Amino acid sequence: MSQLAQFNIGIIKAPMDSPTMSGFASNLDRINALAEATPGFVWRLQTEDGDATGIRAFDDPNMLLNLSVWQDLESLKQYVYSSVHTDLMRRRQEWFERMNEAHLVLWWVPHGNRPSIPEAIDCLSMLRSLGPTEGAFTFQHPFHSR
Repeated sequence: MSQLAQFNIGIIKAPMDSPTMSGFASNLDRINALAEATPGFVWRLQTEDGDATGIRAFDDPNMLLNLSVWQDLESLKQYVYSSVHTDLMRRRQEWFERMNEAHLVLWWVPHGNRPSIPEAIDCLSMLRSLGPTEGAFTFQHPFHSR
């Protein structure tokens, strides 16, 4: 049985400890706790102290990333679109630069797999170059697990 991996990136408008980012930064613990309490949540990439904002995988120091695994697409959709997370998403233009290319990708991984950052970046690159496929897709153009 497969599980759903999710990877998204964003370019913050200012350092995380700046007043510009305070509305985002002050909600991170609450939003992460909500994700972890959502039925279907499996895992998220984070440092030993529970912070994913300190993980850097790109040359741009303002590029944040989020990598997680969920039991299925419906669980992730429930969290993203039917929770307090939705309210924060509506405010994302306050904290994040607009990106003109895909910044979120979904793909199926074997049960128990914890995808790496390079794997996630490869999937995002595949989505950007090929569009939605079975190996890299979006909420709008999903592929279901086999």
